[in-house]
Amino acid sequence: MALRASPFPNGFVAGIHAVGWAFILPCFWFLDRLISVCKTTTLERSQRLEQECYLHPLKVFFGSIIFFILFLIAAPFAFLGFLLWAPLQACRRPFSYHRETPSSPEIETHTGFELVGKASFGFATANLCLLPDSLARFNNLGHTQRRATAIGRRIVQGVCRPHIRIFVDSPSSCGTLSPSNSILPTGHPCTYGATDKQDHHSDSAEVSVPNSNSHVVCVPCNDTEEPSTESPTPVLNSNQNSNQEGRAGHRTAPRVLLSQGLRQEDNVPWEVSSLFPANVDILCLEEVFDKRAAQKLTQLLRPVFGHILYDVGVYACQPPCGCSSFKFFNSGLFLASRFPVLEAQYRCFPNSRGEDALAAKGLLSAKVLIGQNKNQKRVVGYFNCTHLHAPEGEGEIRCEQLNMVTKWTGDFQAANKQPDEDVVFDVLCGDFNFDNCSPDDNLEQNHCLFEEYRDPCRAGPRQEKPWVIGTLLEQPTLYEDDVNTPEKLQRTLEREELRKRYISPPVPVEGIPLVYPENGEPWIGRRIDYILYRESSISKHCQTEIEEMTFITQLAGLTDHIPVGLRLNVTLDSDRAEE
Repeated sequence: MALRASPFPNGFVAGIHAVGWAFILPCFWFLDRLISVCKTTTLERSQRLEQECYLHPLKVFFGSIIFFILFLIAAPFAFLGFLLWAPLQACRRPFSYHRETPSSPEIETHTGFELVGKASFGFATANLCLLPDSLARFNNLGHTQRRATAIGRRIVQGVCRPHIRIFVDSPSSCGTLSPSNSILPTGHPCTYGATDKQDHHSDSAEVSVPNSNSHVVCVPCNDTEEPSTESPTPVLNSNQNSNQEGRAGHRTAPRVLLSQGLRQEDNVPWEVSSLFPANVDILCLEEVFDKRAAQKLTQLLRPVFGHILYDVGVYACQPPCGCSSFKFFNSGLFLASRFPVLEAQYRCFPNSRGEDALAAKGLLSAKVLIGQNKNQKRVVGYFNCTHLHAPEGEGEIRCEQLNMVTKWTGDFQAANKQPDEDVVFDVLCGDFNFDNCSPDDNLEQNHCLFEEYRDPCRAGPRQEKPWVIGTLLEQPTLYEDDVNTPEKLQRTLEREELRKRYISPPVPVEGIPLVYPENGEPWIGRRIDYILYRESSISKHCQTEIEEMTFITQLAGLTDHIPVGLRLNVTLDSDRAEE
């Protein structure tokens, strides 16, 4: 049964809610502009160097007076709107759902299992800091609506490019060519940053989506010890499996072919890419708190991701959800999927504290329909996304939230799993707000969640794999020349001496000097954005392996986080499936 689009049970309630919010919005906007005119970013300060020195003080003085007066005028109307808006939150479902009607049902399904019994699935997560403009400026990020438009366009540009992999059939020199660095010419994305030109397109403009296909190209070499007797690899459509090299008895996983692009260490292929991975199937975004920004992202992403959950979370006082305080903001979670969403559930963390208690942070769980396997059984996947408590030094709160995440993901799957279904992936991602290198995050690093879910970047508590890159950028340096474009940020992240300047360092325990890195290990920095996957909860006849782990720089200058991507290969054992 398809999800209802509106979060309200009927149009009458939705209309009253819209009227209440229409009374609140002007007052909220004037307050937002009042703070924004007084708080500037480092990008704006650098741009002011070319202006007359008296212009900015005049702007602040007169702007503050005008917006304060308008705020006072709008406040009584906002109070009336609040009296309409707040009670209706008790009957509001905690998310809105957008479905783009496909031209044919086959577009929304994954045909890999039907053809070859294997398929690959791509996931990505990013923290966008799309707060109201005044609050985003405290993170050195302004112009929330313009950033939302630029982010949506860049994501579409990245995920819609062809997914090409080239395998060299040679035991001495085999590997994968990454299209993000070496094969495809990269166009100039819509820009927003220190040296980029501003994007002058309309905020509501649609994005043309090119046809995206996955291609596998096999290149034979003369030094192959055993010539392959298999037929050439077919060209597969989008969402079909693109990793055919792992057939038992023929050859092992390829070693790296290029010094740039896809690399492989610890059996995990990885890369730092200036583009989002091609053919991402499910995208999770955090800190999309601003409603208008969420609507802009929905409009821009809907040609690619036909199923979108946005405005996720609760507002006002919600005792049924267990939230302990008044919520001014939603959870900030935003889920975009190519696959139909069969079921979705949001749960709010009841133990938030301080400024984090103003937002309804929690867990969003979704069950998506992948298609059918060879035996005509329904194939599904589970995807969970979250955003944990932020302030440093409060690991106990985050550990309690991790306990809830572990329980809630299990409860959701137990309530929605059907006996005649194959589960092919179970993924958990989001901004966890702790890393695997800070002494201050010791409690979270040893949580039992990491015994259930596998972290491809983690070697153990307080031990990252040597190729891992931190994902939290230093906010004061967001617009410096080394990091203000995707290509420059990519080159910076690949050099350890530069990463130390632009990636946030570990957090020490109060009163104890920090020694980092230890024993000659590489400098990595804070990695707080995670994509984890669980194998114990998928069908027993499914086997999972990592095809690619990606650190993405395409949102340089638009957010203070490094997005991450993961592509999983899932192989169905047809013999065991028939048992």
